[in-house]
Amino acid sequence: MRNKTVALGMCAASVLMFTPHLAFSATKAPTQPAYVELRASDFQKEIDGKKVDLYTIKNKNGMVVRITNYGARVEQVLVRDRNGKLADVAQGYETIDQVLGGQGSMGAFIGRYANRIANGAFTLDDAEYKLAINDLSTPPAAPRQNTLHGGKKGSRFVVFDAKQLSDSAVQMSILFKDGEEGFPGTLPVRVIYSVNDKNEFAIDYEAVAADKKTVANFTGHTFWNLSGNLGSTIEDHILTLNSSKVLDVSPALVPNGKILDVENSPMDFRKPKAIGKDIKFDHALLKAGNGYDNHFVVNQKNPGELAFNARIKDPKSGRVMEVWSTEPGIQLYSGNFLEGKIPRDLGKGSTVYPFRSAFCLEPSHFPDAVNHPEFASIVLNPGEWYTGRIVYKFSTDKSSAKK
Repeated sequence: MRNKTVALGMCAASVLMFTPHLAFSATKAPTQPAYVELRASDFQKEIDGKKVDLYTIKNKNGMVVRITNYGARVEQVLVRDRNGKLADVAQGYETIDQVLGGQGSMGAFIGRYANRIANGAFTLDDAEYKLAINDLSTPPAAPRQNTLHGGKKGSRFVVFDAKQLSDSAVQMSILFKDGEEGFPGTLPVRVIYSVNDKNEFAIDYEAVAADKKTVANFTGHTFWNLSGNLGSTIEDHILTLNSSKVLDVSPALVPNGKILDVENSPMDFRKPKAIGKDIKFDHALLKAGNGYDNHFVVNQKNPGELAFNARIKDPKSGRVMEVWSTEPGIQLYSGNFLEGKIPRDLGKGSTVYPFRSAFCLEPSHFPDAVNHPEFASIVLNPGEWYTGRIVYKFSTDKSSAKK
């Protein structure tokens, strides 16, 4: 949320069997694919005149997160299952060249405006701004001509300035220029990724309207699969959302201004439910995105305060992830545009990422809020700060372990 006086503190494809840096069990064959030990050297490249690298943060429990400063992308998250086995729960790529040819949003920090802006246009103080159009569709799909995730480059396809703060934290910064991709105003953004010994992975971010009125909306876009088998389905993952309302959208996947109750609909995750339980239900919101691609209103007591958003569990491994954030909404995406296509969907360890092999939970302000004054404001006046925090809390549930 915006805060005019408070800013964050500075400390706040190779074939599997021939890849020498894979982690294998020394005593028996793994029951699921072993994780890849990503190497910094495979991410070191110069793009647009800036150096790209891979950064590692970790805690004392063995939890490891690896991030490249190209798009500030999360490429790997290692956490333990109910038996203490470490595995990778975030889809990503093994080299920077694979990243460049891969899924556009996978793992990225999203800005200057997360999610969609209808028809790539909005009005601010009677001035109309035309944005880059990068969310298109062709018949027979519903026609779409939107701005998605900040435009053709946004923050996804640029190199951030990076600084390792400690073994458990790394800072990444980017500067959006006035007029860049049609948006008004200079907007410097700083992101801090950190882990702690409670197995919490946090994304803290801030931005300031440096010279003129502008708009801003941010999120993290990690593709999760808690099983540790990154090519398996996530339809069996058990999800709970702290939300009783969801945004209605047009067939073009942009809000129409209506907010719907989730009761008696496949959008109801107030009680734990498998992602795949109702995903084939005949419902307009599911048809629009070919599955879940919907923005839910978080039940917040006090806007801007850190609040519980979601809890998701993989019943096989017992891994549990809670999502907490300061944002008013959260996007649920069920991996509907993963297609198992090579090279785009060929990931770590030569694992192919097929349809619905990952989910995303993306806290943010509402999509297209620039065109809906009834939504929480995303406008920043000159000198005004936007600050936000997303926390992924990992644990295990041993109750469903086989006896």
